[in-house]
Formats: sequence, structure tokens, C-alpha cells
Amino acid sequence: MDFRFEYRPGTIRYGDGCVATLGAELDALDAENALVVTGRTVGETDAVMGPIEEGLGERIVGTFAETTPAKTLSTALRGADRFEELGADALVAVGGGSSLDVAKTIAAVARTDRSEGALREAFAESGSVPIADGALPPVCAVPTTLAGADLSVVAGLTSRRDGLVRGGIYDQRLMPAGVWYDPELFRTTPHGVLCASAMNGFDKAIETTYAATATPITDGTAVRALRYLSDGLPALGAGDRDDETIRNAVVGTVLAQYGCSRPDALTLSLIHAFGHGIARGYDIQQGGAHAIIAPHALSYLFGRVDTGRELLAEGLRVEADTSEATVDGIVRSVEDIRDALGLPKRLRGIEDMSASDLPQIAADVHTDGFMNYCPDGLDPTVGEIEGVLRQAW
Repeated sequence: MDFRFEYRPGTIRYGDGCVATLGAELDALDAENALVVTGRTVGETDAVMGPIEEGLGERIVGTFAETTPAKTLSTALRGADRFEELGADALVAVGGGSSLDVAKTIAAVARTDRSEGALREAFAESGSVPIADGALPPVCAVPTTLAGADLSVVAGLTSRRDGLVRGGIYDQRLMPAGVWYDPELFRTTPHGVLCASAMNGFDKAIETTYAATATPITDGTAVRALRYLSDGLPALGAGDRDDETIRNAVVGTVLAQYGCSRPDALTLSLIHAFGHGIARGYDIQQGGAHAIIAPHALSYLFGRVDTGRELLAEGLRVEADTSEATVDGIVRSVEDIRDALGLPKRLRGIEDMSASDLPQIAADVHTDGFMNYCPDGLDPTVGEIEGVLRQAW
């Protein structure tokens, strides 16, 4: 099997109190003035911000606590202005994937010579923004959720100024220079938020097994991730926050995303494309969208291709005598983890979605960029996608 694997993540740290080393890592990056980027809730949580501020010491020059799950271009542009005003030379994103995506976008545009108007126009036309030339300010990440958006060269963005525009940026320079996984900080995250985010990270491991861009390296990390997560997530859903549960959930999430976002390839495909179509524009988090659609998407996928089936069975500890029984076991395992996390099961439960919306959602899913990474032999039509959505309705 021929493959190419180029992956250059930043430093990964795990352990209680590991954020105490933030300052030392910034020193190693020759960064002196850090802007912390986070959401309002996390920014007001002393149990999170206290250790962050202590770890950064005098290197923290300000906090931009304005990120939201919408990840709007307007928010990023305000953050870039703040970055420049304070003379910052590094960013520390704290919280979920939305804070990290906004921090990456700040790094991408803070030193560009494009005007705000030009950046907005470019995003409206292409769904992306031009990234500044040369080295970008380093971004460090301190996750408090399990969405698995940390070891990634992608940042998602939206804009509602001239109608809803969804897009993002993609560049190797957006890979965080360091990621700190501190179990104590995950324990501060509300139960529902942590469980929903966990489904998003879990689905990264699932999709990595069958993506067209999978490699033997990502096969190994994905299967090991599934082992950790299938042990840790049911306990997490039951309310456990002990050392073993948090370790299994966090380390599993690290492995789930290791190698899935590379300069020349992603290993996210069908489920994530469905998730984008469902979550963007409706009142449901990405993890909740994944929880609803994943079993149906997997049933559809394995009705057409076998890619990844044996790896998923290995990771989820599914033992069966036939291919059909193996697929049934995989789907049941995913449903069991979804249910243990207390996540939604049906699209009809989304209050602002109606059945009449499904054709447009199907069209959005069909054109989503992640569909490019579906396994060989899988080429869904809009009608087939709508059929999966109706099964999930």
C-alpha cells in the first residue's frame, strides 16, 4: 500500500497542572506578549482562567472573551484589532473549538495588508479569507471540551452580514504550536457541553478508519482512540469525572484527531459533512448533530462499501460471524455511546428544523468540502443524502 503522511503537530502536553508550563513554551517560541482568546463563560470561570493566567505570568497582555459557537468573521476581525492594539505576538485559545478557530483566524489576518472591507468581500465571494504571508503568530490551545479540533490546520468561519456564508481557512501554518490537555480544566466544563463535544471527537476516530486519505498510521491511532473512547465515554455520560474516565476520554480524543488534519489531506468525510449541514443554521451543537446522524450515515456507507469496517469492529470490540452482523454491531455500539452520553436521537427534536428543510440540507451536505474525502466507491447523490436525513427524521 502506497501512502504519504506529512503531519507536523505542535507540542502536546497532558497532565494535571500542565498549563503551568505555558510560559516556558512561549519562551521557547520567542513569544513575549500573549492574547488569550476565549468565550465569555470560560473567561469568567476562575477555575480555568486562574491557572492559565498563572502559567502565562507577565506574558499575558489581555483577554479577548468574545468567541461564540457561530465563529463569525466579525468576531475574528475584532480580535485581530485587539491583538494589534496590545502589541501581542502570540495567541492562547482557551475553551472549545470555536475559540481555537477564532484564534487561528486572528493569527491569519492580524498582519495582513488587506483592509477589513477587502477581507469581508473575499469571504463573501469565496468562503475564505487571504492569509498573511510569512510566519504567523503562534497559536497555543488549551481545550476544555472533547471536540478534537486542536491538532488541525483548519479553522471554520461564518458570516451573516450579507446573508449566511459558511467557510473557513486551511493552511499548515494554522497548526497550533502547542496544546495543553489539563484534566482539571476538563472537569470545569458543564456535563451537557462536555458530552456533546465528546461525540464530535468520537466521530473523528470513526471517520478516520474509512476515509479515502487514511493511512496505516492513522489506522493505528484511530483504532486505539476508539478503544479509549468506548471505555471512557459511557462513564463520562454517567457523570464520572475520575482520573481514569477523564484520561480515557481526553487521550482518546487526542488520538482520534492525530493525523486527521494534514497539509495535503483530511480524514473527515461523510458524518462531518452531514454534521455541517445540520448544525450550521439550526439550533443544535455539532456534537448533537453527529449523535443523530452517525448511525444512519454508517448504515448507508456500509451498504455500499466495506472500507474501514474491520478496523471499526476492532476498535469498538465488535465480534460477529458475518459482514452484516459486524455492521449491525458497529451501528449499535455507536448508538450505545450516543445514548450513554445523553445526546439526541432524531432530527425532529431540533425545534427550528422542519421536514421541509431536508432537501436544502441534503444539497448543502452534497457540496460540503468534506465529501471529497469519502471512501473510494462512495459517491452519494443528493437524493441518497436526503434519504439518510429522512431516516434520521
